[in-house]
Amino acid sequence: MRPPPALLHAAAALLFALAGNAAQAGAQQYEPLAASVRAALHEAVSDAVAPMLPIPDAGERAQWLAEMSRRLQKRIPDAAYRNELLTSIHYEATRAGLDPQLVLALIQVESNFRKYAISSAGARGYMQVMPFWLKVMERPDDNLFHLRTNLRYGCTILRHYLDIEKGDLFRALGRYNGSLGKPGYPNLVRTAWEKQWSWQAQRLAASSTTLTPTE
Repeated sequence: MRPPPALLHAAAALLFALAGNAAQAGAQQYEPLAASVRAALHEAVSDAVAPMLPIPDAGERAQWLAEMSRRLQKRIPDAAYRNELLTSIHYEATRAGLDPQLVLALIQVESNFRKYAISSAGARGYMQVMPFWLKVMERPDDNLFHLRTNLRYGCTILRHYLDIEKGDLFRALGRYNGSLGKPGYPNLVRTAWEKQWSWQAQRLAASSTTLTPTE
């Protein structure tokens, strides 16, 4: 018996809505880890230091936050939450030895800044962290939809992959997305990094203004 047209239309609408909310990203692959690596990763996600914007110069801090907030405004209209997210991204990226602009680009590609995004593979949150990492980190009760938790895991995992690949960002991004060796995902992140999230700090001197890229 063929379902009524109205039911078919409703089902199609539901599938479309679910597709729009799902993250268009791959997923990290589980790999057995040495006990020492597991311990290091566990320690890395256990530190609960309060976030702060780790830019020493007060003027540069204000510039960075204002400019990144402007770029993110269309995706996240709430200014207070936007600033909290940006501060946490910069803090967690810097803590993991990553460029905050890279992490912003990765989040754009992974979830388009949707806090509750879920991929078809089950990856969760802003940085699309796979739930198996909770077991790897021996922290089964962590909530991967929690802002700081998701960022802490995502940055720690990307740092781990960079270390495995001896600093090769192309391969590390491939591992992060579960597409190691394929150019599509690393190229998307690189393009977003360069076109959407690049940053040069304006440093005002007594007689001139110079542009100095941040590390």
